[in-house]
Amino acid sequence: MNLETVLILSGIIFTIGLYGSLTKKNSIVVVMCLELMFNAVAIAVIGFSRFRPPQVLVDSDVLSPLNVLSGHMMAVFVIAIGAAEVALALALIISIYKIKGNIELTGLNNLKN
Repeated sequence: MNLETVLILSGIIFTIGLYGSLTKKNSIVVVMCLELMFNAVAIAVIGFSRFRPPQVLVDSDVLSPLNVLSGHMMAVFVIAIGAAEVALALALIISIYKIKGNIELTGLNNLKN
């Protein structure tokens, strides 16, 4: 497995998420597609971290664990942000469902009432 394969996989997953978030009407499906996009970015970050030359981040030849695992730490950060985003989005969806009785995005164009 090489960097091109990882980036192609990441691009396919990101494209599926983008297509789903732009075309679907159900807000829960849109949130799941946004999570697909976050995970695609995490896969790309880990791929770049794994396949980059070690001298890109550091000026010396000393490899510390922080430099080697920087992509993995960034991916964990992306996953944590994604989990917080899902919790907030589901709370908003439940609140909107209690008020409107519908979670379809096309019916939520007027939230004043």
